[in-house]
Amino acid sequence: QGQLDESGGGLVQAGGSLRLSCAASGRNISDYNMAWYRQAPGKYREIVASIIWSGANINYATYSVQHRFPIIRDNDKNPLYLQMNSLGPQDTAMYSCNSDGHSGPYSFNWGPGTQVTASS
Repeated sequence: QGQLDESGGGLVQAGGSLRLSCAASGRNISDYNMAWYRQAPGKYREIVASIIWSGANINYATYSVQHRFPIIRDNDKNPLYLQMNSLGPQDTAMYSCNSDGHSGPYSFNWGPGTQVTASS
């Protein structure tokens, strides 16, 4: 299995923005339907957004993230992005990327994730 590495998280004030990046080694992200996930303290990991390998179909878990967190992929350069806008305390979580679990078993080993903290 390939290995993932997420980056771009940080501490921002409410209303701020961050751009998360996901890079892979061992396998090409461009070959897979991919997704961003998050896990808040004391909660289960949940999917945030998913995008098929061609980029032609995108799904968001909630109406809230649909209009604030566009998921972007650049198959020429391999990475996957999550542009996070209008962040709020409810978005505070550890964010990770992996293949879309709805498509079958995860295709990559989970990376360390990147922490996003939005203060009120």
